[in-house]
Amino acid sequence: MKYIFPFREPFNAISHLIGAIIAIGWTFLLLFEAPDQDPGYLLSFGVYGLTVFLMFFSSAVYHSINVSFAKEEFFRLLDHIMIYLVIAGSYTPICIIVLEGGWQLGMLIGIWSFAIIGTLKKIFWLNAPRWFSTGLYLLMGWLAVLIFPIIWRELPHWFSYWIVIGGLFYSIGAVIYILEKPNFSERFRFHELWHLFVMAGAFSHFWANYRYLPAFP
Repeated sequence: MKYIFPFREPFNAISHLIGAIIAIGWTFLLLFEAPDQDPGYLLSFGVYGLTVFLMFFSSAVYHSINVSFAKEEFFRLLDHIMIYLVIAGSYTPICIIVLEGGWQLGMLIGIWSFAIIGTLKKIFWLNAPRWFSTGLYLLMGWLAVLIFPIIWRELPHWFSYWIVIGGLFYSIGAVIYILEKPNFSERFRFHELWHLFVMAGAFSHFWANYRYLPAFP
């Protein structure tokens, strides 16, 4: 316990610990709503929920720890890797439930390949420029424009609205993270604001999945 308390960055640690707890709840909600406990729904919702939980939990741990520099770097690595995984995890329900044929296989392989490439980049180049790593996150996220016409055609339009809203929350947060501003005070700087935008983006995508995917087709 001495490694966790007191929090190294209280707001960042607590906010994403709350996010991790909420992610557990919404994962069970999604699994419960899977029509007829369909394996495709269960698998995709399970992967999505697990990656969101791991993103928030790894972030909460990293921003909590008071350990040596080497150990802190390890937890920072996990924190950053989970961002790639949660992006791929967020695509998974759409790919498995909505897409078919070449689009389904192509997007699944493509987005998880990006996640693997990003993970390897972090392992071997953890201190890459902030703009480079964040740019790769944004590229992965906005690859959704390739399948947007299918989503718009197959699902209620509010699903697309919530996905775009979530993407904008993530993207605005990413710009804040790259610019390292605004900084309102010593206790609430750009990083704390970035954490709130991540939570808003995650909630928007959860609501889209929960509200509209179980009713598909």
